[in-house]
Amino acid sequence: MNREEVEKALEVVRQGLRRDGGDIELVEIKDKIVYVRLKGACGGCPMSTLTLKNWVEAYLKREIPEVSSVQAV
Repeated sequence: MNREEVEKALEVVRQGLRRDGGDIELVEIKDKIVYVRLKGACGGCPMSTLTLKNWVEAYLKREIPEVSSVQAV
């Protein structure tokens, strides 16, 4: 798993988040964990934890099986 591969998968996620006024930034990949920062409307949204786990993490794991989890920073 490399940064380019993760960015490509996150671009699909970004499209959905941007429709709701949010965005996502890849911060780092370490030990099969993808660290991201939710931005815009997503940064302070009370549903951001669910979005992160149920959508972002699930999608990345499907696209890149090496991903063990996605964590917000």
